This record gives sequence, structure tokens and C-alpha cells, in this order.
Amino acid sequence: MDSSTLEETTPALASVARDAIPDIVIGRLPVYLRTLKLLAAEGHEVASSQELGERLGISSAQIRKDLSHFGEFGKQGTGYNVAYLCKQLEKILKVDCIWPVVLVGAGYLGHALAAYNGFENRGFRIVAAFDNDPKKIGLRLADSIEIEPDSNIAANVAKHKCQIAIMAVPAEVAQGVADMLIEAGIKGILCYAPITLNVPKDIRVEYIDPVIQIQHMTFYLDKGCLE
Repeated sequence: MDSSTLEETTPALASVARDAIPDIVIGRLPVYLRTLKLLAAEGHEVASSQELGERLGISSAQIRKDLSHFGEFGKQGTGYNVAYLCKQLEKILKVDCIWPVVLVGAGYLGHALAAYNGFENRGFRIVAAFDNDPKKIGLRLADSIEIEPDSNIAANVAKHKCQIAIMAVPAEVAQGVADMLIEAGIKGILCYAPITLNVPKDIRVEYIDPVIQIQHMTFYLDKGCLE
């Protein structure tokens, strides 16, 4: 097993070359963090890599290897200090603060995203929302965020010093919206549109397409189509 105490320190991500860490490893860190926070909420003060692995369906060796990219988290004999490891992962992922986020698209999905409290609880706050439908301008999302025209994107990105944007727009306008966001200074985009964006190499894009994920799943299922 692994152990860590509150007195131990772990190098921050800034001291580790980003391109030296496999992207798949970075992708697992938020899952580890979410699981550790659930353990903390359940009253666990200590958890072993084996316990984490059993919850996640990942080997304990893989968890230890992933964490080793960022330093030593303890000695063999006892489990990870849950609170400590949470703090370290938050520092590594840079979510030990609140990131301002802009939302483009105020349809049904945009409304649902604005109302989702999971963003604020895990390091992100939607500070401005935009749409190109004149009928929506001036209305509010989640009773707090006023919907503004797309023409206000650049001013708001500068005002709030945003680096992250969420796009909840149709595929046919997604590239144009992405271009607008990038020109405004956005560095990371979470895209819900079913399209692959053409962006500069220094722009990070993450895609969420539920249909693709279901199509991936159906490969492993017995065929069960409607008549």
C-alpha cells in the first residue's frame, strides 16, 4: 500500500514538463480526485491504492504509476491520507481555485449546464452566457446569468480573464463560434457540438458527444433494435 501524511509535499504540475506526461494519465486524475472526494464525504480518512482501484476498476499498480509522475506520496504500510491527496490533485489539476468560464449557447443544453452546481463545486464558475437569438438576449440562465449577444464575447473574456469556454451550439455554427472564442483569447473549449473543430495547436478542445459514447457501448451489446 501507499501512505502520505499532511507534512509531506508533492511537486506541483508547474515543476513537471506537461508533454512528458501521457494524456491518458491526466485524464484519470480527475476521476481519482472525484473518487477521493466521495470517500472523504463518506468519512474515510485513509484509502489504499487497492481500495481506489477496486472502486474504479483500475489496478492499484496503475494508480501508483500515474501518481508517481508528480512525486512520491508516501511510504508502504498504510493508505493515502484522503484529504491530503485531494489537495495535491487539486493543485496538480490547478482546480484549487475557481476558474471563470463563458458559455455559448442558451438553448435547452445551455440552460441545463448553467443550472448544474457541479461546476462551482469542482473549480469552475460560468460568469457569462451568449446566444445569437435576439429573442433570448436579456433573459437569464439559472436565474442569475444574463444572456448576451455573441458580439459581447471578446469584452467579457477580457473582463473576466477567461481561458475556458463551453460551446453548446449546433454543429453548423460551431466552427465560427470557436474561431470567435479563440480570437477573444480562449485557450480551452469544451465542445458539445457533434463536430471536430479546426483549431491552432495551442488550443485545447475536449468533446462531449453522447451519441458517440453510446455507439461505442452498443458494439459490446447484443443487437436490440426497434422493430
